[in-house]
Amino acid sequence: MSDKLKYFSELERYEIININDGEKYNYLSNNDVVIDDDGNFKLLIINNNQSKFSFFNNNEFLEISWEYVKKIGAKTIILDVEDNLIRKSKI
Repeated sequence: MSDKLKYFSELERYEIININDGEKYNYLSNNDVVIDDDGNFKLLIINNNQSKFSFFNNNEFLEISWEYVKKIGAKTIILDVEDNLIRKSKI
């Protein structure tokens, strides 16, 4: 196999960082990815709940287009996206 291949199970342990503002969004395993019918990554869905006791709070999710993923490093997924381009939703 090629050295450039990465397994999704490995990516789950990668931390997501936005270099635009230095924000850390936890690990991919605590978030989600939307993949289209052709197998292309489309969105990162990031749980932005700051509290550990989410039972009492509404969960806020951030939808970040995959086009803002700039690099997948050794242990990180690097984003470069401005706050106004991130779609926010609550459940």
